[in-house]
Parts: sequence; structure tokens; C-alpha cells
Amino acid sequence: MYVVLLEDDPAFADARARLMEEHLQFLERNGDTIRSAGPLRDEIADAGAGGLWIVDAPDRETVQALVEADPFWPTGLRKSVSILSWRQVFADGQRRI
Repeated sequence: MYVVLLEDDPAFADARARLMEEHLQFLERNGDTIRSAGPLRDEIADAGAGGLWIVDAPDRETVQALVEADPFWPTGLRKSVSILSWRQVFADGQRRI
């Protein structure tokens, strides 16, 4: 499992609005791999900050390929991307280990 932290560049915020439907369709098409996804918001700046994905993939390269296949990727919206290996140890009120 991996966690993907996506930081957005506010200068490209128009791309988010313009391509949101395509982005959501992309997430739906890849729902077997991208298990959860959603926006991050900077409450102090009252602005979108990026997104977070939880991805079930065999390796980092697969996750990177997914990030680059997202319709947001070629627009410059994504200022930075962090792909981190993650192991779930607690969910739904229960320990998983």
C-alpha cells in the first residue's frame, strides 16, 4: 500500500476546475487500485492545497504511472508529489496486526 500526497500550485487552480470531471472519471476507472482519494485544504489560507490518495499497488513505479496518467498531471497543477509506502495497522476501530 502507498499514500500519495499531492501538493497543488495555486497558479494552476483553473486546471482543477476545468478538468475535475475527467479527474473523477479517472479515479473511478482506477478504483480497484486507488482505494481512497480526496482533496486537501489549507484552512488558514482558505484554499485548496492538493490531494491524498491511498493506493493498493505492487510497487512505487505502478503508483508513479497512475499519478502521471491523471488528467491533472500534464497541466502543471501538481507542484509536488510524495509517494510513501504505508502499512495499515488500524482501521474501523480495530487493530490489523
